[in-house]
Parts: sequence; C-alpha cells; structure tokens
Amino acid sequence: MGVAATLAQYLADRGVAYDVIKHPHTETAWASAEAGHLPADRLAKAVVLKEDEGFLLAVLAASRHIKLGELRDFLGSDVDLANERQIATIFRDCERGAVPPLGAAYGLKVVVDDSLTNAPEIYLEAGDHASLVHMSGASFRELLAEARHGWFTEPA
Repeated sequence: MGVAATLAQYLADRGVAYDVIKHPHTETAWASAEAGHLPADRLAKAVVLKEDEGFLLAVLAASRHIKLGELRDFLGSDVDLANERQIATIFRDCERGAVPPLGAAYGLKVVVDDSLTNAPEIYLEAGDHASLVHMSGASFRELLAEARHGWFTEPA
C-alpha cells in the first residue's frame, strides 16, 4: 500500500519533502523502529482518543507510553482510548493499527508529547505496516505547530 492517499495529499499540499522507508511487516511502532533499524525516540506514533466533542490524536515517540491520567489533567477533559471501529471510520485509507500521527490531515485536533520536540529527523507510520515516512524534524514541528504540546508520557 505505501503512503495513505490522505497523508500523501496533505504533505504535497504543504510542500513537505519526505522519503518512504520500507521495512518488513510489523504490528507496533516499536517493532517498526526495530525492523527499520531506527531509534524508537525518533519514530512518532499516534494514539486515537475519544473526548466529549469527538476525537483527538495524541502523538508521542514509539519509545514512550501515554500516562492517561496526566494527559487528562493536561487537557482538562476526560479522554479515553477510541475503539478499533471508531478508528477505522476516521482512517479509512489506512490499515488497521497504522495511524499516521498527523491528525490535521484527517481533521483531528492533536496533542504532542514534548519527547519529540528536539528530534533532528522524524519517522512516522505511512498508513500501512511496512512503510514509514521520513522527514526533517523541522518539517514535522512545522506541521504540528498548531497542536497543543506538553508532557504526558513515560518511557516504555
């Protein structure tokens, strides 16, 4: 499959330079980092959350886990994990579990963990389980400039 059409169009519309890294099929972001021989702290992963007003995308390094209580405190709202059916309705052009961490491409609000703030380069799920998008850290930060930023994770 490669890069999801929605993601590819979003990046093209913003003039973002990127390349695609192929790797053996994996099921988790951590495994994708290992398969691609990449540092897990430079692989941005997405977690889809449900809140009262709809859905929200939390973006964090593959080397970290969300501390849901801290995220709730940070946001000042009661969020919970979205279920697989809900995720599938939002990310229709992505394989199950291969959610790109650029929520704006899919009309979602985004919150970004500061663990990704200073990475010189970023890798992210492309929409399938065998491809990663690779871009500069500066491009990634620019794409997420409007997102809320804070600390809400812990090492995996």
